[in-house]
Amino acid sequence: MKIRKAVIPAAGLGTRFLPVTKAVPKELLPIIDRPLLHYVIAEAVEAGVEEVIIVTSPGKESIGDYFRSYPELEQRLADNSDEGNLALVKEASDLARVSFVTQHQALGLGHAVLMAKDAVGDEPFVVVLPDDIIAHSPGAISQMVQVSDRLNAGVIAVEQLPWEVIHNYGVVDGVPESERVHKIRGLVEKPSREEAPSNLSIVGRYILPPQIFQILENTRPGAIGEIQLTDALVEMITAQELYAYRFQGRRFDGGTPMGLLKASLAFGLERADTREDARALLRELQGQED
Repeated sequence: MKIRKAVIPAAGLGTRFLPVTKAVPKELLPIIDRPLLHYVIAEAVEAGVEEVIIVTSPGKESIGDYFRSYPELEQRLADNSDEGNLALVKEASDLARVSFVTQHQALGLGHAVLMAKDAVGDEPFVVVLPDDIIAHSPGAISQMVQVSDRLNAGVIAVEQLPWEVIHNYGVVDGVPESERVHKIRGLVEKPSREEAPSNLSIVGRYILPPQIFQILENTRPGAIGEIQLTDALVEMITAQELYAYRFQGRRFDGGTPMGLLKASLAFGLERADTREDARALLRELQGQED
């Protein structure tokens, strides 16, 4: 079946960005002139997603504001013949159909996904974590949809990382099917280097069947009282095939201040309208160091 819906967990506190996240949700922090959420929704839409369900928490109402239309602002820009900014303003509200589900307690990623059960219904869907920004055309989700269609199975995005950092990530234990695809036989959360089955770390993109919801409903909370998506996936692979796909593209960790800064610099150097200014800025900063 076509992947028509995306679930985006966005209920976290954004503690790594305090104090700014006291007032601004982490998901609205910008890369150049668009927030993290904008980039991941655009990636999903490119892959054919029509409806986006954002799982949020109390106090994050401004996320909804970003995706609403603003007729007064649009009219003012139109009256001033400011077509460029008018297009930018409309771009946000025209991206996709966006709805919201509230997670009142922070009970883990698995619980956040479970909150979207009624909105998703009985069809496969994609889970997108907005912390992970992936630069490539076609996008990572489009690549994964092709793999999912070919194998008729769920797909998790993975990235090959140096062995010395693998203890910080969830890791897949898989059997190679092709250069970029592994059939998953297990998942391990933050293993030691000695115990890690591979150096393929899980990245925030998952194409999942609707059966995952029933599994999540029966998944016991872990040691810190949270329902983990990884635990449900381990249970799922006993009955259904699940594959890991090593995507093409460069991932940026938008969940940390330095990762967001790195993404902003990289995107600034890539975009035609900001490239020269970004290069001049880097030359200026390098000159100051010298």
